[in-house]
Amino acid sequence: MNGSGPLPLPAIPIRILPWGGWEGERAGAASAKKEEAMTTQTENQPDFTTGTINLASARLGARAVFATDEFFAPLERMLSDKDPVFIPDKYDDNGKWMDGWESRRKRTPGHDHAVVALARPGRISGFDIDTHHFTGNYAPAASIEAAFMDDGDPDDAIEWTEILPRADLGPSAHHFHAIDDDQVWTHLRIHIYPDGGIARLKVYGNPQFDWSKVGADEEIDLAYLFHGGQALAWSDAHFGAPERLLAPGRGVNMGDGWETARRRGPGHDWAILKLGHAGTISRLTVDTAHFKGNYPETCELFGANLPDKGNEWSEADTQASADWKPIMEKQKLQMDHIHEFGADAVHDIGPVTHVRFNIHPDGGVSRLRLHGRVWRG
Repeated sequence: MNGSGPLPLPAIPIRILPWGGWEGERAGAASAKKEEAMTTQTENQPDFTTGTINLASARLGARAVFATDEFFAPLERMLSDKDPVFIPDKYDDNGKWMDGWESRRKRTPGHDHAVVALARPGRISGFDIDTHHFTGNYAPAASIEAAFMDDGDPDDAIEWTEILPRADLGPSAHHFHAIDDDQVWTHLRIHIYPDGGIARLKVYGNPQFDWSKVGADEEIDLAYLFHGGQALAWSDAHFGAPERLLAPGRGVNMGDGWETARRRGPGHDWAILKLGHAGTISRLTVDTAHFKGNYPETCELFGANLPDKGNEWSEADTQASADWKPIMEKQKLQMDHIHEFGADAVHDIGPVTHVRFNIHPDGGVSRLRLHGRVWRG
């Protein structure tokens, strides 16, 4: 390693975001507009979105199970990770094409509802019921119930529990609702009163993973998204959020990873990750799948054991991470390649709860796997 530790980090704004499935655009005014939209949404998001993922993300495996009516737009569109769009001249056989779930105008008593399977069983902190682009056709109100299934999807005999009472909705807006609930759920039933459309449903929460079933000598990915791994802060996420580093499988394309803007000055990019459980890291996998003309030159990893640190993260915390211990010193990367770093590159620094992944100077990485063993103190 060059020097005795990581270089001090410049004082720059920290953006703390939940998993949101950002789809970065790659050039000119479109990129600037997208970046502006990302910043605005971040500033307006409530605290319950921090340190959570979207359990209703189609990218992560959430599914549309049933809807009483999908005449104008299918339920599955409501689970898309992309921001909703409006295409003025787009129509289909049933009328105006809308990016979300939309039922027909109800001419009989009652209301519409739909059932969604979450990407993973999890505890829910809150919702964003997003009606963007639905103006004269948005659902005026909604409520949400939840259920837990050991296997399969709910039938008519399942008992539903209301976790969000009926709440009014408005046109073309985010509607954030925090809930106080510690139960683990697998399915949601959303009611709309009486009919209409919802662009996106985001379900902020944390996946349930039973660490007690992991053996002391069993190797496991300590940072995997479904094991509770989280991205807390980063230097830049212009083309893709760092939570994607922790997502299942390999990246499907260049948009499915963490990618920063081109760096025009000194320094390098970084991401702070919280492990799902304290553990000792023994090997790393760094996958640059699909990143060819924009992969980082090198990468390195640092770690710290901060057992009392929650999901809150500040600029001072990032500055303090300059003193974290090196787990892996700078390693050369290749384009579109799975890099395996084992005992010859990885230092045993003992148990860690947080890591800082540095890329030099900038670029994109598809996946990061931190293989190790659970530490239970």
